[in-house]
Amino acid sequence: MSTTEVTSRNDDRRQALLVVGAMAAVMWVLEIVDQVSGGNIDQYGIKPHEADGLFPGLVSAPFLHAGFGHLEGNTVPFLLLGGAIALSGLRRVVLATLIIALVGGLGVWLFASSGTDHIGASGLVFGYAGYLIARGFFSRSLLHFGVGIAVIGVYGTTLLFGLAPRDGISWQGHLFGAVGGVVAAWLLDARRAPREAGPVANVR
Repeated sequence: MSTTEVTSRNDDRRQALLVVGAMAAVMWVLEIVDQVSGGNIDQYGIKPHEADGLFPGLVSAPFLHAGFGHLEGNTVPFLLLGGAIALSGLRRVVLATLIIALVGGLGVWLFASSGTDHIGASGLVFGYAGYLIARGFFSRSLLHFGVGIAVIGVYGTTLLFGLAPRDGISWQGHLFGAVGGVVAAWLLDARRAPREAGPVANVR
């Protein structure tokens, strides 16, 4: 690999890490604004089964939190797991985030209880974890397998506990976020290149 290619890859990784950091920064800014404004921003989460409950919640819900304790609990795993994906480049972390947010948000809107409001970055956190765990099975990379095992070792108990149905916790967001992570790992697998056309029979 040439020096130019190494520099380009390092720049791509830095940009990806900056995107993950910027997303976390937006979460903190919005929570500060939310606290100052009296909690009015939290109403823009995902509201299952309501005609207007999917938008803008699909975009805004991951950035909104029910207090600083909720936000603090999500920030560290978000940065660590998102940062691990960002090492694969800007395109990878952006596409993985979009797929996880879409699958997770739609799952919550379709299957969670009516009259609830779902907010928080934990759906993305579970999605990032699901992506990192599933990626090795699709890529067949020993490095990716190792990262997945490390994620299970560090967060396995938390992930399982987060999927248990509990009042006041969006376990549906956790579940469908994780599903979105597996979907993202499958869709973004580098080995899933378009199949080459086979030999064409000569028809006369």
